[in-house]
Amino acid sequence: MATDPLDALRLTLMQDLLPVGMAMVERARKGGPREVLAAFDGNSADPLGQLREEGEPIASQMREGLDRLSPGLGNPVMKVEVRDVAAEPSSPADAQELSEALQRIASRLEELQRQLPPSAERPDRAN
Repeated sequence: MATDPLDALRLTLMQDLLPVGMAMVERARKGGPREVLAAFDGNSADPLGQLREEGEPIASQMREGLDRLSPGLGNPVMKVEVRDVAAEPSSPADAQELSEALQRIASRLEELQRQLPPSAERPDRAN
């Protein structure tokens, strides 16, 4: 599938350059230009990777803020290819196994609900 060059550029900016830039800004804020240059002093085999890792939490918050402003702006929507896949016919044994698993899950949920204190807010009873 061909990729739109503008979408690819925006994805690169958001996923790669934004975290590096945010790490550099944070380093400059804390220690000035020396702290920024310290990332490139030769102690790290991958200084950009280190900066990307340092800046990812701040960049993630910025992307989420951009998404609140306009969905897909901060975390670009990835294009996917969707196609039908023929379902394999299930056997009666599969249906029985599924039914048993669902019954076990239901009984465990009931047991958990019995163990909750009466004042605990339950999602199924929320208004």
